[in-house]
Amino acid sequence: MRLWRLIIKEIRLRRLNFALGIASVLVAVGVLTAQFTLLDAHDVRTGQILEKKQADTEAEMARMEDDYRKIMKKLGFNLLLLPEDQRLDDFYAQGFAARDMPEDYVDKLANSGIMTVRHLLPSIEQKIRWPEQGQRAIILAGTRGEVPLAHRDPLEPMMLAVPPGKAVLGHEIWDSLGLKVGNTITLLGRKFEVSRCQPERGTKDDVTIWIDLAEAQQLLGRPGRINAILALKCHCSGADAAQVRSDIAAILPGVQIREVASMVITRAEARDRAAVAAAQAIKAERAHRSHMRREREAFAAWLIPMVTLGAAVWIGLLALANVRERTGEIGILRALGLRSRQIMVVFLARALLMGLAGAVIGYGIGFAVGLLSGDLAADAQTAGALFKPGLLVLVLAAAPLLAALASWPPAMIAARQDPALVLREG
Repeated sequence: MRLWRLIIKEIRLRRLNFALGIASVLVAVGVLTAQFTLLDAHDVRTGQILEKKQADTEAEMARMEDDYRKIMKKLGFNLLLLPEDQRLDDFYAQGFAARDMPEDYVDKLANSGIMTVRHLLPSIEQKIRWPEQGQRAIILAGTRGEVPLAHRDPLEPMMLAVPPGKAVLGHEIWDSLGLKVGNTITLLGRKFEVSRCQPERGTKDDVTIWIDLAEAQQLLGRPGRINAILALKCHCSGADAAQVRSDIAAILPGVQIREVASMVITRAEARDRAAVAAAQAIKAERAHRSHMRREREAFAAWLIPMVTLGAAVWIGLLALANVRERTGEIGILRALGLRSRQIMVVFLARALLMGLAGAVIGYGIGFAVGLLSGDLAADAQTAGALFKPGLLVLVLAAAPLLAALASWPPAMIAARQDPALVLREG
């Protein structure tokens, strides 16, 4: 009788014993596969959560950056550059600088390559009497519009230039005089067309008239001179107040630099705090997911060995029971000339087939359980992401080997039986 036929007959005659052995391997392999699949699913889900949080954070920061930019435009500039010899007490008392500085200072700053400021606006302001309106006290402001930075892409200006021959009127002026856009006014002997009427602001702007810088310099007798440069501090890495002062001082030594406190600063600080809070939230989520994974690893660390050991003991007991039940058959086979090595091969081959069948079925069930029990959608894409060929190869190799090792002692007992003694006792 061929050895392979003998192995098949052995399995057929002891179907229940063989099925119970497959079930024990199935449980061990299923538990192992399910645990590893759940850990992989946890890692994939962690990556998705962190990636989404990062994307949400970046989107929120971009939204806040755009919001910050819009608010900055509405609330105005936050840096003020004053002449070196301007006394600050006089400046705050009068509301404008009495001293002046060369207009080309703003061009030096614009062409310097400085990275910590944006939007440069040179201006000249002076309180005057408006002779054509009964010596009414007003503030005359001249501006040529924002000076673009040579090393940066052009930006939408925060304040538009006033064209020559035009005038922009503060609320108190146009409201009290009944002026409208298109009307003509005479200021210091020169005619100007009203191009815009400003809304009420509750500041000195309400009593200010803005005209072109060159025309204002000529009317005030201060050609080529300005008494202030407004700028916007860049909200970027390294652009703190000390760095901005240092950068400007290196280009325009002696110029006084004042940071204008406003809602803009509060908004910038709020944005920075939001960025820190978002980073901390991502860090906390990563730590939470890591803690959950460690807990699952700890559970798998004792469950998998316990189930594997139980399966090995169970297979060994089944093999031992099979040997004891078939003592007479083994004696007959030995008497018919079957060697002890062949007897051992029959029992070990049976164990190998048991382990292989249990591994295949157990892997399929364990993978399905892990896929359905994870935090991911149970679809083909997820299954493809979680499938690990290395784990399949491992269980297909390890399960039959484990079954064979567990069956080895009973197989040795069967192979060493003396046929004469067995037949005499039978």
